[in-house]
Amino acid sequence: MLENINEKCAVVGIFGHKEASKLAYFSLHSLQHRGQEAAGISSSDGKKLYTIKDRGLVSQVFNQDKLTTLQGESAIGHTRYSTAGDDSILDAQPVFARYDLGEMAIVHNGNLTNAKEVRDELIKKGAIFQTFMDTENLIHLIAKSDKDKLLDRIIDAIKKIEGAYSLVFLSRTKMFAARDRFGFRPLSLGRLQNGGYVVASETCAFDLIGAEFIREVKPGELLVFEKNKAPQSFKIFDATPKKCIFEYVYFARPDSIVFGQSVYETRKNMGRELAKIAPVEADMVVPVPDGGVPAAIGYSHESGIPYEMGIMRNHYVGRTFIEPTQEMRDLKVKMKLSPMVELIKGKRLVVVDDSIVRGTTSRRIVRMLKEAGAKEVHMRISSPPTTDPCFYGVDTPDKEKLIAANMSINEICEYIEADSLAYLSEEALLRSVNATDESYCTACFTGKYIV
Repeated sequence: MLENINEKCAVVGIFGHKEASKLAYFSLHSLQHRGQEAAGISSSDGKKLYTIKDRGLVSQVFNQDKLTTLQGESAIGHTRYSTAGDDSILDAQPVFARYDLGEMAIVHNGNLTNAKEVRDELIKKGAIFQTFMDTENLIHLIAKSDKDKLLDRIIDAIKKIEGAYSLVFLSRTKMFAARDRFGFRPLSLGRLQNGGYVVASETCAFDLIGAEFIREVKPGELLVFEKNKAPQSFKIFDATPKKCIFEYVYFARPDSIVFGQSVYETRKNMGRELAKIAPVEADMVVPVPDGGVPAAIGYSHESGIPYEMGIMRNHYVGRTFIEPTQEMRDLKVKMKLSPMVELIKGKRLVVVDDSIVRGTTSRRIVRMLKEAGAKEVHMRISSPPTTDPCFYGVDTPDKEKLIAANMSINEICEYIEADSLAYLSEEALLRSVNATDESYCTACFTGKYIV
């Protein structure tokens, strides 16, 4: 249960469809799990860009009338994750600007590690910023570039930034999609039924709008979409894959294909590996919904212990980390999760979850299950201990607030009041994702940062 790790964002781009904004809207619905604070769409009719964005869920920001105003055959969209104490609508995306070549909108998933340096340099040269978003740096870099063509300006700007990013740019007549050289953030390319194209953070967006998955956008690649042409590919950087392994642990939807693999099957593999390295005698395997479900199924299959939904989730309660106070998080756990008392009473439980961050939610779950009559509660976590913050687009707590950075596993077990506690090892996690090399970023578990 991710008590205080906020999700990344989601991006989508639609090109070459008469109802581009509607397809962007439905795609954002599929990607809502990646961000619930704000949503936005920009569209182009070939002459002008139209933008609507606001705080709230996709269904709250948009309605039929608003989508009708987003005219044109191309559109880009964004959902933004929640951050404590930050409620500025200015920080919602897309970021829109007018400049000497016309109009442009940008959406961004990730985090630029040199954002402050770039911003400070731009301010010295007279740039005026309206937001605190990394994305706005790109608008200024493009506007101030001395290149004649937009494509060259975008390439010039991308070469000045560092960090994790999946970017989609929309001009009046073209769309551009780019991925950083490490491929930290996922981005896939698909074909629409009418022959147009779509790019999105996850392939679950393709399923809803009936698009065919073509391939991932390669690390270090820039795609250019132009009317009546196939997407053009430009290699901006040599690829050095370091994909975010937390996409598999938690962020991506189970029905997505991320980094070329099924998220659902990968999470089941994690559960199987967990059962191998951390067996326990028990009567049933119980997932913490929804994040722990695939791994719990894998644990059950490997161990032979029956799988049961011993905890029910109320899906009409927001995610616990959205509220900044601990009191509100505690209350939301009670509202969100309920034990199946008659099922678990007197039973020894293996409770499978995807991670422990602060430990407070895990302790609340253990207490809840024991108060409901569970004889034993053995916690099994389908990822290694989260010991270090992420600087590549995940809003993790500071290191002093990460329980695994300050306590041993035995101390954490005592703190959450479980009968036993075991984590998946880094080696077993890499086996789960079929990694044969160092192609994944595991900095949140190891502290070994790439950039």
